[in-house]
Amino acid sequence: MSSYRSVFLCASQVAKLLLCAGLACAASPAPGQAARPAQNVPLIPPGPGYSFPARQTLTYAVDWRVFPAGTTVMHLQQDGNEERVSATGDTLGAINLIYRVSDRFQSSFNRTTGCSSGFSKQLQEGRRQVSTDLRFDYAHGKAVFNEKNLVKRTSKHQEAPIGPCVTDLLSAIFYPASQPLVLGQSFQVPLADAMHTVVVTMKVEAREAVKTPLGTYQTIRVQPTAAAGVVKARGNIWIWYSDDERHIPVQMRARLFWGTITFRLTALDQK
Repeated sequence: MSSYRSVFLCASQVAKLLLCAGLACAASPAPGQAARPAQNVPLIPPGPGYSFPARQTLTYAVDWRVFPAGTTVMHLQQDGNEERVSATGDTLGAINLIYRVSDRFQSSFNRTTGCSSGFSKQLQEGRRQVSTDLRFDYAHGKAVFNEKNLVKRTSKHQEAPIGPCVTDLLSAIFYPASQPLVLGQSFQVPLADAMHTVVVTMKVEAREAVKTPLGTYQTIRVQPTAAAGVVKARGNIWIWYSDDERHIPVQMRARLFWGTITFRLTALDQK
């Protein structure tokens, strides 16, 4: 029985991590825990000469410990001066039989400033079906959150203050690519998730060679950390970006108290 509970726990956590390799956990305060105020932490604009992909699709295999757990596909598309990002997260194998996850996410941000305009998600996790939409109204300094539970037929509306420029959970995966990523240095990111905005510190730790099904990449390892969140004192998160001008997120890993989930790039298409 304990093994089934373990797999169920893994599946429910995969539902949270299929999107962003644990940035959600790093950024979201635990129940009853206050977020560190981030209104006064500026989001550094993309570096001079850096340009986000006009069109790109990245596919990742997701493993829990040594077992295949799911797949994640992320797509970037330029739309004028906006960068639109979409992602899917789906479980597979034994986890899919016990606790099926099929999640969809969308976000967009300004290609010049990096400021996110919003983040939405449609979750199907077991019997749970929830649709949420988070919009950033910078003119009025507030985040507007709407949620619909399609099973319980309930809805929620909330508003909270935000700073003049924030990123979101999905955009935050690609935002660091716009920075120099100098070994030994760090930079801070104000990251908004639902009614919380917290400071995430991106620490540029090391250069490493990472093997993927597409070949071996020379990468720069970045560790995101936050003063608040369920990962604090419980685990670690890393993202490996290609060590070139593109800074492609080649690998992502969340090492938590219940196990390690790794995302490995399996396909890269300019379409």
